[in-house]
Amino acid sequence: MDFLPSNLTAYAEAHTSPESDLLRQLNRNTRAHIMAPRMLSGHMQGRFLSMISWMVRPRRILEIGTYTGYSALCLAEGLTDDGVLITIDHNEELEDFARSYWQQSPLNSKIDFRLGLAADLIPTLNETFDLVFIDADKRNNSLYFDLIFDKLRPGGLILADNVLWSGKVIEPIKPSDQDTPAVLAFNEKIQADPRVENVLLPVRDGIMMIRKR
Repeated sequence: MDFLPSNLTAYAEAHTSPESDLLRQLNRNTRAHIMAPRMLSGHMQGRFLSMISWMVRPRRILEIGTYTGYSALCLAEGLTDDGVLITIDHNEELEDFARSYWQQSPLNSKIDFRLGLAADLIPTLNETFDLVFIDADKRNNSLYFDLIFDKLRPGGLILADNVLWSGKVIEPIKPSDQDTPAVLAFNEKIQADPRVENVLLPVRDGIMMIRKR
């Protein structure tokens, strides 16, 4: 969900560096052939992720939630020459789709896909990460934060997606809604954590940028 009027969103995208041809194709085919295409980062957010990665110049990136592989390609752009992005997802049905695009990119060798549940796989990672992107099931945002925190270097960044949750964070919560309370709890958890500095950015559906002190 974009919170700007559609004409302002179009203006912002028109004044943002364009997607590569490969990303544009991946964007288009995800929207045409894959369920829940709104989960795709897309042009504006993808260029934001790339910009952050170029600024950090990470040697190790962890992505929690791969979907069709668009954000992995964007984040991998800023990796150091010996850098690696580990991306975790439990949906094996999308693995071949994502790999088919990664294989067309010179960044393919830097992307390490791990199939399984993030809560099980993160504890097995013997790495120190410079940048983490959390974009998976929102009910486990707090868990993923806790699991990764000690593996993040001081000064490292965590980016958590969908923290505005289509505006539901400021609306009455429906009794059947379990996701919105989890997003609210995560946002409050980060705000109250003295180990970090954070800013909630209203980019698309909201990105919480967290820096480990």
